[in-house]
Amino acid sequence: MDATAASACPPRIGEPAPDFEAETTQGILRLEDFRGSWLVLFSHPADFTPVCASELIAFAAAAPTLRQLHCELLGLSVDSIFSHIAWVRALEEKFGAVIDYPLVADTTGDMARQYGMIMPAESRTEPVRATVVLDDRQIVRAWMAYPMTTGRNVDEIVRLVEALQTTDAHGVATPAGWKPGAAVLAPPPRTQAMAAERVRAGGPGSPDWYYWTKETA
Repeated sequence: MDATAASACPPRIGEPAPDFEAETTQGILRLEDFRGSWLVLFSHPADFTPVCASELIAFAAAAPTLRQLHCELLGLSVDSIFSHIAWVRALEEKFGAVIDYPLVADTTGDMARQYGMIMPAESRTEPVRATVVLDDRQIVRAWMAYPMTTGRNVDEIVRLVEALQTTDAHGVATPAGWKPGAAVLAPPPRTQAMAAERVRAGGPGSPDWYYWTKETA
């Protein structure tokens, strides 16, 4: 694999996030500036395009909820800082959406490649709709991507942050479709004795030894 191909690989879950220093609509920002808070870093293909506009508006609506979770937003595309500023102003004027989170002007594409956001079959220069979730220790906790034609489900990204934080706080896993307040899953037994104890305890939310639900409160 050559260096260019290697740089296009997404960062691996559980590893430290790639370092960066970038020009944004709120000045120069570095990865270190977000230490101590969670971060949702998301890329979009291009300014002044319809799907991207719908996503930035949706992220703006979700920003207060994410901040309650001590999670910041950082957008990215390869457009210039002047394009970003003009687009942010237009989104507020035409849609009433206040984009109060920074947008990276990654004009060289270096940061997009560093985070695995360039998919050459889609475009060799523009990033796809990638989303990276970093925790407060700047460890990559999740990475996902949508094609250029399909807008993200921002509510799912909020749910993902809530689920990851619940896992950290309680040492549990979350089932499919989990939402805050719902039952979570205890780690499966790792010995025969523990499995036997689970079977003896039983319960309506635990149909088998490996599947054990519990409340977080």
